[in-house]
Amino acid sequence: MDAASLKEKVGQAAAAEVETGMRLGIGTGSTAEAFVRALAVRVGEGLRIVGVPTSERTAALCRDLGVPLATLEEVPELDLTVDGADELDSRLRLVKGGGGALLREKIVAAASARMLVIADASKRVESLGAFPLPIEVNGFGIVASLIAIEKAGSLLGLTGCLALRKIGESPFVTDGGHLIVDASFGRIPDPEALSAALHAIPGVVEHGLFLGLASAALLAGPDGIEHVAPH
Repeated sequence: MDAASLKEKVGQAAAAEVETGMRLGIGTGSTAEAFVRALAVRVGEGLRIVGVPTSERTAALCRDLGVPLATLEEVPELDLTVDGADELDSRLRLVKGGGGALLREKIVAAASARMLVIADASKRVESLGAFPLPIEVNGFGIVASLIAIEKAGSLLGLTGCLALRKIGESPFVTDGGHLIVDASFGRIPDPEALSAALHAIPGVVEHGLFLGLASAALLAGPDGIEHVAPH
């Protein structure tokens, strides 16, 4: 089964878990978009929900497919967020932000009673860090922030390239107007320590380590959909 088919299957499985009346956080990325398409089918069949999108891209797709939307200001407490991940470990600690929406994704996930992660089984890892860690930073003082990130990593034994994300020759700009640094630290033995160190840097707006937020995961593989709980 190819990647697109796996995403479609896991999107359908996640949509099947949505109950009428739910206030939903709706994630960003290709797997989350598969969920939106499956959710739209259920909405067309009479499912009543309201969704809070985590990006302008997701919002546009929801509007195109007729999924009812609200802002987080209008619906500040959510029942469930469904979103993808770039990596997840056995404790359902995540690396997210490959699509550039990590700040809004984390705000929405934190406002939710539960977070359901949807991904293909290849995203499961023993240790986080093979996927470069996205770090959202303020454009002001970017060089100082890069130096501080490098020092924070070094104190934890983490080294590797720090790259400012670009689209062509121009810096990638998030929906919130920030920049993203992709940190290729490699294996991250202590994600909690790295999270605290990055949060201590004034220029860091947020980072892509999602710790203690995911309640469960649906992982699509050749043998079907696996339901995973943290352990």
